[in-house]
Amino acid sequence: MPPNKVLMAMLMMAGLMSNQASAAVDPEVLMQAYEKLLQRVEQLEAANRKMETALEQAKSGESDSAQVEEMAERVEDIENKIVKLNKPRKVESALEGITAGASLTMVAQRALKGTATGKDESQLNYRADIEVEVPGDALGKLASFGDSKFFAHFRAGQGEGFGTLNPTLTGTANSTTFQLANGDDSAAILAQAWYQLGIPLSESQSGRLGRIEATLGKMDMFGFFDTNNIADDESEGFLNNVFVHNPMLDSGGDIGADGYGFAPGLHLAYINDINSVNRWTFSLGAFGAGPGASYSESFTQPFVIGQAEYTGRVLRGLPGTYRLYAWKNGQAIPFANEFDSSTERHNGFGLSIDQQVARHLTLFTRYGQSTKGNVKFDQAFTLGGQLGGYTWGRQHDRIGLAFGWLNPSSEFKAAAPTLDADADANPDFGFTPAGAEKQAELFYAWQVNDSLQLTPSLQWIGQPGGDGSAEDIVVLGLRAKAAF
Repeated sequence: MPPNKVLMAMLMMAGLMSNQASAAVDPEVLMQAYEKLLQRVEQLEAANRKMETALEQAKSGESDSAQVEEMAERVEDIENKIVKLNKPRKVESALEGITAGASLTMVAQRALKGTATGKDESQLNYRADIEVEVPGDALGKLASFGDSKFFAHFRAGQGEGFGTLNPTLTGTANSTTFQLANGDDSAAILAQAWYQLGIPLSESQSGRLGRIEATLGKMDMFGFFDTNNIADDESEGFLNNVFVHNPMLDSGGDIGADGYGFAPGLHLAYINDINSVNRWTFSLGAFGAGPGASYSESFTQPFVIGQAEYTGRVLRGLPGTYRLYAWKNGQAIPFANEFDSSTERHNGFGLSIDQQVARHLTLFTRYGQSTKGNVKFDQAFTLGGQLGGYTWGRQHDRIGLAFGWLNPSSEFKAAAPTLDADADANPDFGFTPAGAEKQAELFYAWQVNDSLQLTPSLQWIGQPGGDGSAEDIVVLGLRAKAAF
């Protein structure tokens, strides 16, 4: 029964049961009292409904908050797991930033003319190189400036190249040869190990950002001086030594390095603007010479070289690099004679240039001249070029062609016929230079795939040793290089 009807019944029963005096109460008064009670009951019911609604909302809010909190905990847990998975392991952290490269180079050559036996001669050699570069920023961070790196180079190989060619002024027709004293020994040596610190300089008012580099350790001098973009890598370009480095330094022997071409030393360089395509680099180096190159004696009378290098877009907006350098070797061997144990001072200067002249064609040249000392040749000139394979649809292939000219010195012309430095009653050279020795080399580099390159080549050496009576030398070759 509805509440208002229950209330009405209760009032009527109360009226019937009342006494005589109460019966006389006015019915209207009773109705007013009923209406007031009814309004009060409705107010209480409304308040009760509000209270129930508030309680339900409170319960719902607590549930939503709990769900949100639970979801946040689950998300945080997943994020922590992702961070843990992405975090490098100890080994990965240790190897971060380290770069490494390895290559295997094999060369087969056949001398068709110009051998001491008068017969065709063949030779085969291989060389393996592994290079590792490790960032050493810890020192830079400790000093609050600069960056640094450590470089190591390991080399192994077998095969000395031709030993029966007619005497030449050219150092070798195969610059990839490498062999330890024992020909059966194929152990690797630590060819290079050096540390380099680079220090950036404050930006100048013109916006240039300079840099100073200091390198210390055992190194290949030609990695810092007399470089050339198309003629300084015997494993991919020209094989003849006169086209790999300045002939005065390498074939002529003025570099004074150890038997494998390396020496301890210090290299300093200033780069005027590292961010510009047109920049100057000034370098100075001092390297162990003679016994000092193989750590046999102290670092006295070193080989010293200074170089100025300009890199820019000189010719029709095409890139090129121009290098001018001069050197001094306080422990050079006269005439680079392996039978002579005496030393003297040699001075000289040279240049190395490479310039792109067309979209796929780059030319190079080198010149060297001796200014002091007894040398086999006192002037050297080489010129060549390299054409990319875009023209014939082989964009990674290359054709290279170069010519060389070595002029015997007047001192060598006079001494060569009779010089006997080791006093064994046999002339050390035994021929009479009369004119310049000339060289030429042609190669085609075929890039088989990303890792393998095959390069057939043809070399010619005219008037070897400057001896007009000697037979010209002709050498066919095939080089295979796998790099990783």
